[in-house]
Amino acid sequence: MDEERALGIVRAGEAGAIERVLRDYSDKHRATFKFESTDEDKRKKLCEGIFKVLVKDVPTTCQVSCLEVLRILSRDKRILVPVTSKENMQILLRLAKLNESDDSLDKVSEFPVIVESLKCLCNIVFNSQMAQQLSLELNLAAKLCNLLRKCKDRKFISDIKCFDLRLLFLLSLLHTDIRSQLRYELQGLPLLTQVLESAFSIKWTDEYESAIDRNGPPLSPQETDCAIEALKALFNMTVDSWKVHKESDSHQFRVMAAVLRHCLLIVGPTEDKTEELHSNAVNLLSNVPVSCLDVLVCPLTHEETAQEATTLDELPSDKTAETEPALKNSPVAYNGMNMEAIQVLLSFMEKRIDKGSSYREGLTPVLSLLTECSRAHRNIRKFLKDKVLPPLRDVTNRPEVGSTVRNKLVRLMTHVDLGVKQIAAEFLFVLCKERVDSLLKYTGYGNAAGLLAARGLLAGGRGDNWYSEDEDTDTEEYKNAKPNINLITGHLEEPMPNPIDEMTEEQKEYEAMKLVNMLDKLSRRADVKDPHQDGG
Repeated sequence: MDEERALGIVRAGEAGAIERVLRDYSDKHRATFKFESTDEDKRKKLCEGIFKVLVKDVPTTCQVSCLEVLRILSRDKRILVPVTSKENMQILLRLAKLNESDDSLDKVSEFPVIVESLKCLCNIVFNSQMAQQLSLELNLAAKLCNLLRKCKDRKFISDIKCFDLRLLFLLSLLHTDIRSQLRYELQGLPLLTQVLESAFSIKWTDEYESAIDRNGPPLSPQETDCAIEALKALFNMTVDSWKVHKESDSHQFRVMAAVLRHCLLIVGPTEDKTEELHSNAVNLLSNVPVSCLDVLVCPLTHEETAQEATTLDELPSDKTAETEPALKNSPVAYNGMNMEAIQVLLSFMEKRIDKGSSYREGLTPVLSLLTECSRAHRNIRKFLKDKVLPPLRDVTNRPEVGSTVRNKLVRLMTHVDLGVKQIAAEFLFVLCKERVDSLLKYTGYGNAAGLLAARGLLAGGRGDNWYSEDEDTDTEEYKNAKPNINLITGHLEEPMPNPIDEMTEEQKEYEAMKLVNMLDKLSRRADVKDPHQDGG
């Protein structure tokens, strides 16, 4: 009945009545995502009626009410076929200011119309294959990039930027051809990197270094949402960059990696939003060529050096998640380098392990990133080795038992998911400079057997990659315990008592005779020829 009443007024009513009935419909169905099939035809006709209103000269408030209802109805894929036409798409593009050549967005009263039009386009493009094809024909990606440029440095129109970016993300997700268009023809990489710079209010202190205000306020919800959408669109745009990229692109990737380093060191309005922001930053960093990830660490400034920068000894090596308060006001120093971003990645990884679910989607990206960083950048590997695999002192427990980062990673080495256990084992192997003896010291042979078998290293040795020759230093505690460490389980076992020590002489003689008799029987049985064998 709601659709029928609204349709009657949309067809015959004046703007004020249309606005009122559609506002009522929107209020009632704001949270509706599933629709009854019985009213499908009425919803199609209501969509058609709304498009006819949108081409008329009606007040802005009436346009907004029309678009809100159209956004709700466009959640239903079944009604989009008859209403998704080139003419209707062009109506929405015009209302979203995607067809405008004017470089300014000065009419603030039009902003709600632009935002609602972009929301409708997001739903329609996502739910309609016809709309996806029309997006290519109408060159929607280029129009969205042009609108983004109009929004440059205009913080008060962040909603427009946010839904513009969301639509770019959807297009790049649904059309692989658009990815290369965005990347090369439309210069999407620097454009979206600039969007991130604006959202984070970055101030550069050097070519690839930004100023971090550790006491500054968190990002606003609007800035956070814009950043997340930009990160997702950039991910699609650069999905194959780590494999193939031009040398001339290195500067742009380093700038992007420096922006992502800044992203890791700031927080969003809530803990969940911060995790979502950092998760998307991790995903995008995985697409950056590993040679460009050197900007994740940078030399300590004179001010940071003078601050009594937090050293590794001052940070708990067995509780990575507890390091965040220490990171708030001081950098994490290692060998004269600022390792804050790597520490954040390590904390992020541990939190994902602690969640205990969705390891493939949530954990493997950050583990892969840390593995590649460690393999390519010595300072990062040495820092992570000190944090994850500190010198062994207590070897009374099995390597997989406990709450340290090492314990958690060793447990993952026998996880049921093959991809998860492979990347966890690979990470530890790289931290051990791909030396089998070093890996076994920290994990035990049983936990490492899967990786060693896959690498053909069950007999020992080391991997194919070259690492510096600095040697690990064993603690005195480990050296003393080493003779009694079980190589299979990787932990200290007390010597088993010798049962003969408590036997009388008569018992020893009795057991010896039993052994002689058993050996005699085995010997005689071996001499008996099998009657089924002919010997020829």
